[in-house]
Amino acid sequence: MLAETICSAASAAGLGIAAITAYRRRFLAATRIVAYSLVPVGLVMTGVVEWLSGIAFRPEVWLGFGLLGLSWLLFMTTRAVERRGGGTRKERRAARAAQREAVAPGAAAQPTGAALPAAERRKEPGPKAAKGQAEDFSDIEAILKKHGI
Repeated sequence: MLAETICSAASAAGLGIAAITAYRRRFLAATRIVAYSLVPVGLVMTGVVEWLSGIAFRPEVWLGFGLLGLSWLLFMTTRAVERRGGGTRKERRAARAAQREAVAPGAAAQPTGAALPAAERRKEPGPKAAKGQAEDFSDIEAILKKHGI
């Protein structure tokens, strides 16, 4: 009952503002205000306001909204963990299998970068030093060509 009264008062106020706006010869704005002010009365007449007020004061409805929020939070948390951890369990298993296949049986006998002396490690060019500059310039060149420069 209170919600219907508030909606009716809001509509009456909107119609009054529309009348003042029309008096100032701003008919387009007045028509828009009339359209907005008829919405609350329409909601009361269709029963939407009664339905919403019935929902708003029932505790089980709020518990349902809480469970929906918890469900959404759990979904988002699992997505964030999955992205951070490198994908799904199946994807991680496939990546480990591919990594095992890539490592040759004799690779353990060869010295790795950590086992090399510090002087030799400094002499070895890193992967970025070999092709990093060429890639940077090719990217820039592609951008310039794209823009017609």
